[in-house]
Amino acid sequence: MINSLFSFVPMVTKMLPDDYVGFTFFVGCMAMMAASAFFFLSMNHYDKKWRTSILVSGLITFIAAVHYWYMRDYWAEIGESPTFFRYVDWVLTVPLMCVEFFLILKVAGAKRSLMWRLIILSIIMLVTGYFGEAVYRDQAQIWGLISGIAYFAIVYDIWLGSAKKLADTAGGAVLKAHKMLCWFVLVGWAIYPIGYMAGTPGWYDGIFGGLNLDVVYNIGDAINKIGFGLVVYNLAVVSSTQKEG
Repeated sequence: MINSLFSFVPMVTKMLPDDYVGFTFFVGCMAMMAASAFFFLSMNHYDKKWRTSILVSGLITFIAAVHYWYMRDYWAEIGESPTFFRYVDWVLTVPLMCVEFFLILKVAGAKRSLMWRLIILSIIMLVTGYFGEAVYRDQAQIWGLISGIAYFAIVYDIWLGSAKKLADTAGGAVLKAHKMLCWFVLVGWAIYPIGYMAGTPGWYDGIFGGLNLDVVYNIGDAINKIGFGLVVYNLAVVSSTQKEG
C-alpha cells in the first residue's frame, strides 16, 4: 500500500543551469496554472454576459498548464522535443482562442458561422504544421506553406473581414479588445512559424537554424495564451464598470 502511494510522487530530475528549455517549460507551466486560477476565481467580478469568455480563457491556460506539466517531465526524462504533446495542446487551445473572437463579438450580432470558420482554419493550420514538423519532415516547406495560408486566412478575417466589421459595429471597449487580440494573432502567433522553421529543414536553415524551437514555442505560448485571457478580462471589467456607471 505504501509503495503504491509513493508511486504517484513525481520524480525530481536535476535541471542544469543552462537548460533553458527545461526552465521555460517549468515557468510556462506555473505561469499558466496561476493564470487559470486567476480567471476562474474572478468570474463573479463582472457582468454575467462575459463569464463564458472568461471561462474559456481559464480553460485555455489550464489545458496548457496540464500539457506543460507533461512536456516538462518528457523533456527532463528523454531530452527530446515533445512535439506530439505540444500539438495536442495546440489543437485544443488554439481553436478556443478563435472562439474568443466570436464570444466578444456576440454583442454585435456575430453568428456561429464566424466561430466555425475560424476553428476550421485553425485546425487546418495545426494539422498541416504537425505533418510538416513530425510526419513528413522532407516536405516540411510544403506543409508549412499550407499551414501559413490557413494562418493568413485567419488574419484576414479578423483584421479586414467579417470579424473586423462586427468589431467596428460594436465600437467602444469591444473594438479595443478586438484590436488587441488581432495584434496577438498577427505578432504573437508569428513566433510559431519561426519555431517551425527552426525545427524543420528547408531554405530557411541559415536564418533560423540556430534557434531552439522549444524555447521559442514556450515563450510564445505563455505570452499569447495568458495575454489573450487578460485582454478578455479587461474587456469584461471595463464593460461592467461602464454599465454600473
